[in-house]
Amino acid sequence: MKRIKLIFGISLLLLLCANAFSDGIIIIEEPYFLPSEIHIRPRPRPLPKPEPLPIKYHRVDIDINNQVATTHVDQVFLNPHDRDMEGTYIFPLPEEAAISEFAMYMDGEKVKGEILERDEARRIYEDIVRRMKDPGLLEYMGRNLFKARVFPIPAHGEKRIELTYHQTLKYDAGMISYRYPLDTERFSPKPIEDVSLSVKIKSKSPIKNLYSPSHEIDIKLDEYEAVCGFEEKNSLPDKDFILYYHVSDKDIGLNLFTYRKRPSEAGYFLMLISPGEVKTKPMPKDIAFVLDTSGSMRGGKIKQAKDALKFCIEGLNPEDRFNIINFATAVNPLAENLIEANKDNRDEALKFIEEFQARGGTNINDALKKALAMFSDTKRPSMLVFLTDGEPTIGVTNIEEILKNAFDANKNNTRLFVFGVGHEVNTHLLDKLAEENKGTPEYVTPDENIEVKVSSFYDKVSEPVLADVEIDPGKIKTKDVYPTALPDLFKGTQLMMVGRYTEEGASAITLKGIMNGEKKEFVYEEKFPKEDREFDFIPRLWATRKIGYLLSEIRFKGENRELKDEVIELSKEYGVMTPYTSFLVLEPDHDRALSSARPTPRPFPQPEQQMLQLHDTVRFKSEAFAPSTMGEKSVGREAVIRSRDIKGLKEGEMIQKAQPDQVKHLGDKTFYFLDGFWVDSEYEKEMKIKEIKYLSDEYFQLLKEKSGIGKYLALGEKLIVVFEGECYKIIE
Repeated sequence: MKRIKLIFGISLLLLLCANAFSDGIIIIEEPYFLPSEIHIRPRPRPLPKPEPLPIKYHRVDIDINNQVATTHVDQVFLNPHDRDMEGTYIFPLPEEAAISEFAMYMDGEKVKGEILERDEARRIYEDIVRRMKDPGLLEYMGRNLFKARVFPIPAHGEKRIELTYHQTLKYDAGMISYRYPLDTERFSPKPIEDVSLSVKIKSKSPIKNLYSPSHEIDIKLDEYEAVCGFEEKNSLPDKDFILYYHVSDKDIGLNLFTYRKRPSEAGYFLMLISPGEVKTKPMPKDIAFVLDTSGSMRGGKIKQAKDALKFCIEGLNPEDRFNIINFATAVNPLAENLIEANKDNRDEALKFIEEFQARGGTNINDALKKALAMFSDTKRPSMLVFLTDGEPTIGVTNIEEILKNAFDANKNNTRLFVFGVGHEVNTHLLDKLAEENKGTPEYVTPDENIEVKVSSFYDKVSEPVLADVEIDPGKIKTKDVYPTALPDLFKGTQLMMVGRYTEEGASAITLKGIMNGEKKEFVYEEKFPKEDREFDFIPRLWATRKIGYLLSEIRFKGENRELKDEVIELSKEYGVMTPYTSFLVLEPDHDRALSSARPTPRPFPQPEQQMLQLHDTVRFKSEAFAPSTMGEKSVGREAVIRSRDIKGLKEGEMIQKAQPDQVKHLGDKTFYFLDGFWVDSEYEKEMKIKEIKYLSDEYFQLLKEKSGIGKYLALGEKLIVVFEGECYKIIE
C-alpha cells in the first residue's frame, strides 16, 4: 500500500510540475483503496482526480537589491471539508532560484520541504500526459519545483504557508526583468479573497523606466529606489506578473522594446521615456485653475473641489506663476494676470478659495477665454486645470463655438487638463477641449472623491521636466505611431510610445524638447532587429492604442465606413474588445473549417450581416456605436463611460467585453472558442490543414520538433493553430 501511494504521489507531482506557470497550491488526494471489508482483500478503484484547496489570500513581497531578488510568498489555504485533510504543496521555482526559508508550522514545529529536479519529471512526462489527459501539462517549461507534505489541514480550518527564495535577475543593455508565477485560474476552485503583490527596488544606477505588461500597477519612482504593486479582491489571477525596469546614468532614460515575428513583416516597437530623478531644479511653470462654482456644485462637491484646489496651491514652487478663476453666471478671477507663487500670494489664494459658494449658472465660454488669455511666456510650460460638473447654460452655449473660442484664445500652446464631475457634463465638449489643446480629460463619477482625483493628477504634473517632446528614430522608418503627439514629460512619470517599423539595424534615436527654457537633445543608440519574439505583448498593446485613436476620430469627425471596418478588423485580429464591438459565436448552421480538414468554400456574407472573414467563424456587432456628430446627446452615465473607455484604449488599457471562456490571448496570438474548438485568429479558410490526433505519437513528435507550440496546444484537446507558416488541427 505504501508503494502504491508513492507512485500516486509522483504522478500527482508531475501533474503540478507541468503547470510551471501557476503559483503555489495544495493538492488533496483521496485514498487509493476503498475501506476493507471483513476478511476480504481491499479492492482497487480508479485513480481520483486531484483536488486543489481554495486559497483565502495570496500575498507576495519582492525586494530587488541591485539585481538580486528576494521573493517572499505568504498564502493561506482553506479546508471546506468536514474532516482533516492531507495534501502536497507545490511551488514552481525559477531555474536559478534558491530557497532560503519555508515555514509551515504544525504544533509549533517548522516543516521542511524538498526540491525536485526537472530531469526526473521529464522521464515520465509523456506517460503522465497520456494517462491524465490534461492539456495543461503541455505548459511544462522545465523549472525546478519545491515540494512539501501538508498534514493535517483541519476540517473547516486554515493552513498558512510562507516561502522565501532568492534569484539573480538578468541584465541586458540596461534592462532588468522579473517574473512571478501567478496563474491560478486552472486550479483554484473559487476566486481568491485577497491577492496582492508589492515590489521594492534599489539600484546603484538611477532607475528610469518601470513597466508591467501583465498588470496595472501603481508606481512610485525616485532616483535610486522604486516601489510598485497591485491588489485585487475576489479574483482568479490568470497570468504571471511580469516587470521590466531600466537603469541609466542619463538624466532622461529611453528604453526600447521590439517584436518582429519574421523579417518579411513589419515589426512593432514600444518606447518608454522617463526622467527618473532629474538632477536639475524643477522647471518654473505657469498654471491656472478654473473651478465651476455653479449651483449644481453645492454640498460635498464644492467642499472636495476646494480641498483639492488648496492642495494644488500649497504644492506650487516659488518660481511658478499661477491664478485661480471661479465661475458660475459670472467669471471671478483671483487676479487679472498670472501672479508669482510667493507665500503672500499663496496665502491670499487660500483665503479666496475658502469664500467659494455654489450658486448660479455655468458660463464655460467666458471662463476659458479669460483663463487662456493670461498666458504669454512661450518659454515656460503652461497648463490650465479646468473642473466643471455641468453643461454650458449661460453666455455662449453652442459647443462648436466654445471650442473655436478656446482654440483661438490659446495662443501660447497651453495644455488644457479637464475634469468632468458627475454624469451631467457634456463629454464631447470636454473631450474635444482636451484633445485640441494637448491635454487629457478625466471624469470623476459620483462614487469617486474629487479631492483624491485632482490631487493625484497634480502630483504627477507639478514638476515639468521636458516640454514640446519629439522623437526622431533616425534611419529607421516608422509608421502608425501612437500617440500622434507626445505630451510633456513630468518628474516621476514616463511617456509610452508604440508603433511599427520596417527597417532593421542600429539607429541613433534623438529625444528633443525644451528644458528650463532651452532646447535640449538626448541621443540613444538602439537596435531594431529583423526578428525578435521575446516581447510578444507589444502587438496587442499597439493595436489597443490604434483602436483608441480610431474610435476618437470616428467620434469627433463622424462615422466613416473605412475607419469602422478598420476598428473591427483590428479588434478581430488582436482580440481587443472595444466599447462598440462585442464577440459573437455564429449560429451552428454555418459552414466551418472545424468540421473538415478541407473546408468547403461558400460566398462571403454581405456587409450588412457584419460578418468578418475570421475563418467564417466569428463576427462582431456594433453596440451603440460612437456618436457621429457634436450635436447629438453626449450627457449621462453611458456618455461618461464611453469617454473613459476611449481614453483607456488610447493609453493602452485592455477592455475585455467578451467572456473569458470565449477569447484567450497567448503571447501574440488570439484564440476564439467555437463549437468546442479553440481557433487561432491567424487561420484563414484557404489554408491547408494538417490533422493530428490528440496524444498520438504524431502529437508528441510535433511537440518535440516545434519548440514553443506547447503553450498553444495547452489550450485544449481540440484546436486549430497556425505555427511557423503551417496550420494544425488537433482532434480527439
